[in-house]
Amino acid sequence: MKRRNFLECCMLSLVAAAAKAKGVALETEASGSGRLKFGVISDIHPDIMHDGEHRLQVFLEAAAKNKVDFIIELGDFCFAKEANIPFRDLWDKFPGDKYHVLGNHDMDICTKEEYMEFVGMKSRYYSFDKGDFHFIVLDPNNLFVDGKYIPYKNGNFYVDTSQREHLDPEQLEWLKKDLVSTDKRCILFSHECFENTVQNRELVRGILEAENERCGFKKVIAAFSGHDHTNYTKEINGITYIQINSASNQWVGEKYACPERFSEDINKQKPSLKYTVPYKDSLYAIVTLDSKSLKMKGRESSFIPPTPTDIGIPDTMYPFPLVPWIKDFDLRF
Repeated sequence: MKRRNFLECCMLSLVAAAAKAKGVALETEASGSGRLKFGVISDIHPDIMHDGEHRLQVFLEAAAKNKVDFIIELGDFCFAKEANIPFRDLWDKFPGDKYHVLGNHDMDICTKEEYMEFVGMKSRYYSFDKGDFHFIVLDPNNLFVDGKYIPYKNGNFYVDTSQREHLDPEQLEWLKKDLVSTDKRCILFSHECFENTVQNRELVRGILEAENERCGFKKVIAAFSGHDHTNYTKEINGITYIQINSASNQWVGEKYACPERFSEDINKQKPSLKYTVPYKDSLYAIVTLDSKSLKMKGRESSFIPPTPTDIGIPDTMYPFPLVPWIKDFDLRF
């Protein structure tokens, strides 16, 4: 890194107070020098799955066993309804720090504000520091229709896909200021991904890449997302985008519905379950960070029979792999 750029980045951290005043408040914690560890899970979908609470419990136990510094879920956590209070409370009982990310289906039956109140989110996008790292949570759950940005609410996103998944201008401006406000390495979390799903993804990536260029080093390391229910990593212009598979299943729709997979009672309890290919085990990852690397330990499972092959689902059904695992991944920076 050039000395001038390094000093510039350090000096710019002094503007954090101004950024907090104009944007969403940052949560902070004293910087440390050791390793940092967090657990990440996505798309549990207890309103579809018959065993969503068990899948969450397995993750929480693994997080506790690994002594993580925090846990985070990447959206499609649950519907904001009375029946899901025990599921939400199970998450809340985890003794460590925990963070939510908004997912599109979280607003299937309510407004964004109602959902945030249900799970206890203070802001739809925000940032926080842990040790030597700065974490940023973003919210692409907005429509762009006739020149207006409209928050997802009550399932209003079932429209032309080009109108979905936008970061609003207010959030984009906040992102620029938030990046400038820290000299720590940065990691992003969102439900929808910035490599192919978010409609104004090139604008978002441009902001991240410009910050790396301005600072003269890889300040923005990686961006985690869920939503697609698959597993892959992709590097774009020096930033690694990491897709976290669903904890539960992949949606395959009416054409490949399989009611015989589960009992009549389970199908009655969870009528949408037959439209999925569920995984045998809960999927999640434990991520370890240090000054030079990101190491992700995933979890591998299998499909609950009949498998996609058994029911004739083609490999080309989605532009990404249909797989029941989260693979281990190592990144040096």
